[in-house]
Amino acid sequence: MPLTRRDAMILSGVAVAAGAGGAEGSTAPAASRSLPQADIKLTVNGQSRRLQLDPRVTLLDALREHLHLTGSKKGCDHGQCGACTVAVNGRRINSCLSLAVMHDGDEIGTIEGLGRPGHLHPMQAAFVAHDGFQCGYCTPGQICSAVAMLEEIKAGIPSHVTEDLADVRYSAEEVRERMSGNICRCAAYPNIIAAIDDVHGGRS
Repeated sequence: MPLTRRDAMILSGVAVAAGAGGAEGSTAPAASRSLPQADIKLTVNGQSRRLQLDPRVTLLDALREHLHLTGSKKGCDHGQCGACTVAVNGRRINSCLSLAVMHDGDEIGTIEGLGRPGHLHPMQAAFVAHDGFQCGYCTPGQICSAVAMLEEIKAGIPSHVTEDLADVRYSAEEVRERMSGNICRCAAYPNIIAAIDDVHGGRS
């Protein structure tokens, strides 16, 4: 029986699949080998912590999965929502985009270090007073970002909307620009801004 075009395509597909399987089998032992663990030291919320981690572990996963500090949330895992915002040496970052090994020796501040029930940080108290959250998922990142944002303005660090780089001042425009990386899917933005205004004005 002559070989049809359909038979030829089937045979070629089988050959390609077999070749791919062989290549995968030959690399499987190398792929299964674990990477050497990295020994890192972090100061988290004032407490010294040592970790043995796969060097590919993000700072967010180190906090959540290894130190069980689950306040910082994994929202998008792409640095686009701000739910994972923490402070590193006083500056806010998206912890999902940063490897833990990059922060050996650094000071990390999470929502757990800001306050506790009965002794809330002023920003936490203001969020409660102004109902600055609804589902609450983004709230830890919003609060950490807001606290660091006020410190940035106090330190004279300009933003994209700062008109005079030598005279950085608090304003509604500055707050909206600086908090734009923290998304609230419940759209509690007016209440969030009201809470930040209260803390800035010393009313909380």
